[in-house]
Amino acid sequence: MAHEYWLSDAQWAAIEPCLPKNQPGARRVDDRRVLSGIIHVLQSGCRWRDCPAVYGPYTTVYNRWNRWSRRKVWHRLFQALRTISPDEDFHAIDSTTAKAHRAASGAKGGRKRRRSGDRAAAEPRKSTRSATVSGAPSRSK
Repeated sequence: MAHEYWLSDAQWAAIEPCLPKNQPGARRVDDRRVLSGIIHVLQSGCRWRDCPAVYGPYTTVYNRWNRWSRRKVWHRLFQALRTISPDEDFHAIDSTTAKAHRAASGAKGGRKRRRSGDRAAAEPRKSTRSATVSGAPSRSK
């Protein structure tokens, strides 16, 4: 793929000692590949399911991100990345994008069907006309 993200050797050397070791369960897959996949998903904004296969199964990528988020492993990794010299590429991680709730597209009760202008103009008005005519002098003294 053309838009893949991979951790550089300097970045990997800085964060590798901070990774959790001796975890119970099945043997872990390549951490560098999975971390690159996590960063790719977060950077591109795609769904976890759409994570490219070169990073491994998307379930592994998501589960690792979720588990490490709960255990605050990311805080240690970001602290380690700050030790890299400032001559390297600068990357900022923030949450300036505003996501709207799925119900934000319409008011309460959902979208209403509205008549088109042609049909509304052809029908008689449903309210009485005002007695005041614009531009006419007022009857009051």
